[in-house]
Amino acid sequence: MQVTIKRIIFFLLLIAIWQGIVLMEIWPQSMIPSPFSVFHTLYLGFADLTLVYDLLASFRHLFIGLAISICIGTAVGILLATVKTADETLGTMILALQSVPSIVWVPLAIIWFGFGETAIIFVVVIGGTFVMTMNIRTGVQNVAPIFLDAGKTMGSKGVDLFIKIVLPASVPYAVTGVRLAWAFSWRALMAAELLSTGPGLGFTLSYASDFNNMSLVIGIIIIIGAIGSIMDQLVFQRMEQKVLTRWGLQKT
Repeated sequence: MQVTIKRIIFFLLLIAIWQGIVLMEIWPQSMIPSPFSVFHTLYLGFADLTLVYDLLASFRHLFIGLAISICIGTAVGILLATVKTADETLGTMILALQSVPSIVWVPLAIIWFGFGETAIIFVVVIGGTFVMTMNIRTGVQNVAPIFLDAGKTMGSKGVDLFIKIVLPASVPYAVTGVRLAWAFSWRALMAAELLSTGPGLGFTLSYASDFNNMSLVIGIIIIIGAIGSIMDQLVFQRMEQKVLTRWGLQKT
C-alpha cells in the first residue's frame, strides 16, 4: 500500500504542477490545455464510445501481431540457438534489424499492404519478433551444463533432451522475451496507427493533431502511457517474477 500511496501522491503533484503552469499562462492553452480540459475530453470520448472502439481496435491489432511475433520469434530463436550456421548468418541480420525503429517499417508496410489493418499488424509483428528471437536464442544457449549432464546421465538425448531439459530451462528467458515483445509491439502499434485510416488510438491521435485538439492529443498520450504501465507492472512483470522465483533465480 505504501508504494501505491506514493504513486498517487506523485501523480497528484504532477497534476498540480501542470495546473500551475496553465494558470501562470506560460504557454497558451491551445498548446497546453488544463488537466480539467483533458479529462473532460476523455470523458466525452468514452461516453460516446469513440475511445472504446479505438481501444478495442488497437488491442485487436496488438494481440494478433503479438501472437504472431511470439510464434515466429520462438521458432527462429530456437533455430539460431541450435544451428551454428544460422546463428552466424541470419542471427547477424536479426541483430542489425533489431536496432531499426519500428516507425521505419511503416512506409514499407503501406507500400506492401496499403493503409489497412494488415499493414498495422505487419509493423506490430516486426516490432515484437526480433526481441523475442534474441531472448529465446539466449535462453536456449545458456542452459546450465549441469542440467544437460543430468539429463544425459538419465538416458535423455537428442529431441527428448531438448524437450525435457532445454526448453523448460529456458522458460525464464522466454517470459522476459514475451514481456519485451509486448513493450516493443505496443510502441510499434502506435507508430503504425498514426498513418492508418481505420479506428485505433494512433489514428485518433493523428486526427486530433490535424485539427489542433490538444486536449485529445494529451489525453490519448496519457491513455497510451497508462495502458503500457499497467500491462507491464500488473501482468508481465508479475508473471516474470513468479517464473523467476519458481525457477530459483529470484528470492521470494
